[in-house]
Amino acid sequence: MLVDDHFVVRSGLAASLELEDDIEVVAEADQGEDAVKLYRRRSPDVVMMDLQLPGRNGIEVTRDLLEIDPEARVLIFSTFARDDEVQAALAAGAAGYLQKSAGREDLMAALRTVADGGSFLPADLAGRLKSLQQGPAITPREREILALIAQGRANKEIAAELGNAEDTVKRHISNILEKLDVSDRAQATAEAIRRGIVKVDG
Repeated sequence: MLVDDHFVVRSGLAASLELEDDIEVVAEADQGEDAVKLYRRRSPDVVMMDLQLPGRNGIEVTRDLLEIDPEARVLIFSTFARDDEVQAALAAGAAGYLQKSAGREDLMAALRTVADGGSFLPADLAGRLKSLQQGPAITPREREILALIAQGRANKEIAAELGNAEDTVKRHISNILEKLDVSDRAQATAEAIRRGIVKVDG
């Protein structure tokens, strides 16, 4: 089953996959809610899941599918490979992660590996994740706070922006420093940018 909100991507991918004797595209969905319904009806061997979807994102939908069927095999197929998103996808139960820029040979290898019950990560991505030795994933709220820290906002400004008490923001920042294994806000900013948690304009 292909899950991607871009029709051209889905149709091109389906046409390419159908050239293989051992692969059949049994369902296509352009949003998460439809993917869950179609999975219940078609029970595909592998789900190729984009991360950026309208409504529930690919990580949330992956989690939904694993709740329905603990044996579900999900291969994330995304334009981006930000370290924290890859980590979150794998934590949600995805069996593999491949960028859309990958060659046909890697795509087929990833699909067949995941279908056979294995896991697939490109060597460079696997090495990067291992070298980061990331602990607990950064939460959405912590990601927001990191973005504001990177903009040079003070705790008081962050609290006002998010509608939190300043003490709450301080607790979040303390958790962020611990998770990123850094000692101050400047180091947290640098590490968040390195890991792709915070995007830098330009």
